Amino acid sequence: MEDDDILDSSVSNSSDIPQPRPQSLMLTFFGNHVLEEGDLCVYSGSIIDVLGRVGVGEHAVRSTLTRMANRGLLRRQREGRRMYFGLTPQATRVLHDGRTRIWKKGAVNDDWDGSWTLLAFSLPDSWKRQRHDLRSRLAWSGFGALYSGLWIAPGNVDVSAIVSELGLADHVKIFHARADVATDMGLMIRDTWDLESIAARYVTFDKRWTAHLNAGAGNDPIGTRLRLVSEWLWTIRTDPRLPARHLPSDWPAHAAQKTFRRIAQQTEAPALRMARELLETRSAPECLNWP
Repeated sequence: MEDDDILDSSVSNSSDIPQPRPQSLMLTFFGNHVLEEGDLCVYSGSIIDVLGRVGVGEHAVRSTLTRMANRGLLRRQREGRRMYFGLTPQATRVLHDGRTRIWKKGAVNDDWDGSWTLLAFSLPDSWKRQRHDLRSRLAWSGFGALYSGLWIAPGNVDVSAIVSELGLADHVKIFHARADVATDMGLMIRDTWDLESIAARYVTFDKRWTAHLNAGAGNDPIGTRLRLVSEWLWTIRTDPRLPARHLPSDWPAHAAQKTFRRIAQQTEAPALRMARELLETRSAPECLNWP
């Protein structure tokens, strides 16, 4: 399973307003309301209620919960006729990664130190799945294909865990370097990454959520925040956080991130209060005793 399976959304092209997949919304829900709560599990009926606020039907919620449990992303515990769900270590890793990307790193890289991480790989032709998995994980980590078997990312990126998890240590070489002055950095970046597509995502996000701000925050902060974070993840997932000094001065990530953080701040406290009222949960030691 790749992280892009978890974080992607169903869209017709890169500039459309995203329609998040139920699984993406589900992970966002657990990231918003469970991740920092420790060994907390949530009643499925509560999850159905919250995801219904963003257009996901009961059948889709139940089938998504089952699939995610079968894929090792969720743990489940039955109490009588009620089923409760909590995070597995695998899902916790994914959500912490997303949280770091959203709240700590941000979308604007204005403190780049001039270094690059290069990853070279050579896989047998028959390893199509492994090649797809590696490329997907590299893209989420900020890499772009400089050449078919040579990928590059700004900064010092630790990809050893990715390589190890995929079992590809014998087929991958990792280097950290700086570009020679003869390298046209702007041209290299334009050749390696689709800047137009990345920018279009930010413009779409900013227009959509600026309109939301102008229309008023509404009375459903938990649903608003759920969709906001899901759409922001979709927006940033193809952005490698390229050095701001090598991007256009009007790069739209600045405005989009400002809009995101403003709405996130507005909805944080109301969404948490609503979650306390809506969510039926079980805490440790019950969850610690799951099989």
